[in-house]
Amino acid sequence: MTTDKLPRRQPLTAQQRAVRKRYLGATFVTCVVLSLVGGTIHVLDLGFNRMTEMRDKAMINLDDEHEHIRGAGEELFTQQKHQNRLAQGIDYTASEVDGLLTAEQWQEIETMIVIPEGTFIMGTDRKRTDRQNRPERMVTLPAYKIDKHPVTNAQYARFVLETGHVPPLNWKNGKIPSGKEYHPVTMVSWFNALAYATWAGKRLPTEAEWEKAARGSDGRRWPWGDTMEPDRLNTYYNVGDTTPVGSYPQGASPYGVMGMAGNVSEWTAEDFVAYPGSDAPSDMFNVKAPTKTDSGVMKAMKMVEIATTKGRYKVLRGGSWKGDPFSTASYHRNFSWPHFASDFFGFRCAQDIEGS
Repeated sequence: MTTDKLPRRQPLTAQQRAVRKRYLGATFVTCVVLSLVGGTIHVLDLGFNRMTEMRDKAMINLDDEHEHIRGAGEELFTQQKHQNRLAQGIDYTASEVDGLLTAEQWQEIETMIVIPEGTFIMGTDRKRTDRQNRPERMVTLPAYKIDKHPVTNAQYARFVLETGHVPPLNWKNGKIPSGKEYHPVTMVSWFNALAYATWAGKRLPTEAEWEKAARGSDGRRWPWGDTMEPDRLNTYYNVGDTTPVGSYPQGASPYGVMGMAGNVSEWTAEDFVAYPGSDAPSDMFNVKAPTKTDSGVMKAMKMVEIATTKGRYKVLRGGSWKGDPFSTASYHRNFSWPHFASDFFGFRCAQDIEGS
């Protein structure tokens, strides 16, 4: 029997070894690059999915009233807590309230900006927006005035002192939280905001007035333009709390109105109703209220049944320090029960111009 022998392998020359080494090196680099690219794509995909998930959690899902109760109201029994504290007044004298801020600060926060008469773009036709924000249309308004800044804790202290109105729930023992005199007042319901505006000889702005003051007449998405720029506002927990008014001068509107994106969501005068020509389902605008449930599972999960009730939601504008950045767009409409208060609900006032 014969056996075929394999030809003896010839040793590689130095040149062949160098070529093979280069090929192996190139193959290794290619594998590393492909791994990095694949990993990057995977991370970006995870990041996108995470951002989508967080955006869905941060924003109020208008199709899910359970989420809306948690997101827009935060404190289901806040008003009851207010009622239980009606006997508690403010723990300041008039001179102490005056001394909460400097004369320059008082002058700044009492400033109102004149918004000229004219036509502006209200709403949006963007596809990636909540349905209550559509459609875009032209709206004409007379001239009016609007507060340059949201109403601050110091201003609200004057109101409480002079009227005996109940202080916000987050004022412990009738005192503004330490260091927050120049922050927007929060934990105020729509009724609280209306009472303040009436006392100040002003009123709450309409939705149209608020939106025009925020975006001007050219239909921009945010007060400064069409691009989200995080250094221009306080939103999405990037600070974790409210900030003093005027903290973001680079976020001013075309008219010089401050703080109209982020920080606090601001009450407006109007009910939450569909725009003319809206494609939003009518049930979106029906007021829902939590009701008791006999379901053991629902009780265990601290969930509630939802039932349509009378009344109307009120519109809030501007997004907040807690909210999704996209909810800070000047055309975005948030909403809540008028008797609700939250640590991201605030307001500013408007005023007619005589003869307009």
